[in-house]
Amino acid sequence: MFDKILIANRGEIALRVIRAAREMDIGTVAVHSTADADAMHVRMADESVCIGPPSAAQSYLNFPAIISACEVTGAQAIHPGYGFLSENANFVQIVEDHELTFIGPRAEHIRIMGDKITAKETMRELGVPCVPGSEGGVPDLEAAQRIGEEIGYPVIVKATAGGGGRGMKLAKTAAEMERAFQTARSEAKAAFGNDEVYLEKYLGAPRHIEVQVFGDGKGNAVHLGERDCSLQRRHQKVFEEAPGPSITQEQRAEIGKTCADAVARIGYAGAGTIEFLFEDGEFYFIEMNTRLQVEHPVTEVIFGVDLVREQIRVAAGLPLSFAQEDLRINGHAIEVRINAEKLPSFSPSPGKITQYHAPGGLGVRMDSALYDGYRIPPYYDSLIGKLIVHGRDRPEALARLNRALGELIVDGVDTTVPLFHALLQQEAVQTGNYTIHWLEEWLAQNLA
Repeated sequence: MFDKILIANRGEIALRVIRAAREMDIGTVAVHSTADADAMHVRMADESVCIGPPSAAQSYLNFPAIISACEVTGAQAIHPGYGFLSENANFVQIVEDHELTFIGPRAEHIRIMGDKITAKETMRELGVPCVPGSEGGVPDLEAAQRIGEEIGYPVIVKATAGGGGRGMKLAKTAAEMERAFQTARSEAKAAFGNDEVYLEKYLGAPRHIEVQVFGDGKGNAVHLGERDCSLQRRHQKVFEEAPGPSITQEQRAEIGKTCADAVARIGYAGAGTIEFLFEDGEFYFIEMNTRLQVEHPVTEVIFGVDLVREQIRVAAGLPLSFAQEDLRINGHAIEVRINAEKLPSFSPSPGKITQYHAPGGLGVRMDSALYDGYRIPPYYDSLIGKLIVHGRDRPEALARLNRALGELIVDGVDTTVPLFHALLQQEAVQTGNYTIHWLEEWLAQNLA
């Protein structure tokens, strides 16, 4: 086991890793920019190293600074959290070249799943169901128009190196293909330096379902059920729950086994999430995230496992601490992402926290790096906390979420808390009867 690990991240996820390491009696090193000198993860770690100015490119994405921090502190492994360098295959290779351990999958698996076309081809070969679409990248408009006619409109044009909704355009009819194709390529080139795109059949009213998998890197893997992440704004998840209210036990067992078998066959190591669109009882693969997800706590609380602890164990060469037959769902969990944003524009709202009080009580977990007097910097993501609730069933979890939101106090900045108060009053949310389009449509009608 490691004596000391470095956390190459900030905010609540850095705290999350520090807590897991402390329970395992592992020393921790926090890295931080000058803007984060007073951040909670810096205060909580055993050691800290400043790695650059506020810009993420010069600090949290600075390969040499992070490797140097390992060398000066004697850290043997790096946990990337999520975002930043968590899915950067080049960084993983550099970590390994310096005889350090990356707490996550191998570089080859990050590369395979980081390219949407290669990922889809790989998953199809492994028996994972995929959305009908082009076999690979689409070279020009003529080919896009031909493929669109073959699979039938509407179709969606996607960047092969895309993510977060960028480089993604819908063509409802053949007449819309030219604009969708050219716009998607332009956005992809600007955002990712790669203008290659591919086509997929557009599903009219799907849900977003993701399956949590975990492999030991030696051909063994398990699944930990699914999460429903259908409530999204601009392709960014807002409200996540597990288990999915639309998934039957039979469907869960079947898709879970398919996913676990797939990652076992490629020797995948660590946590991963295989994401699907789900419509009319069918699953369609869209991508795999080769890292810990923001919404991993809802899986942890219904299965009673610590996924970060398991990541560290597997990276150290230890076997999984549980088998598939040990994993049983207990109740229902919901997570809402609390952002420092001003409604209805959702514009960032950095500033000083004048008062902070986290909710508590049975079945309530608040993952946040806030404290009274903390100043939220304007340089990073606006996520300031994740409120997770757990109940015996979905109605109890919803009631608990309503109560916990009422207890949460974040003064000094605007937050998205009022959005969740409003959502909990909606019948679609109360019944779990929503699709990936529901929230955008509701926002257009109610927060315009």
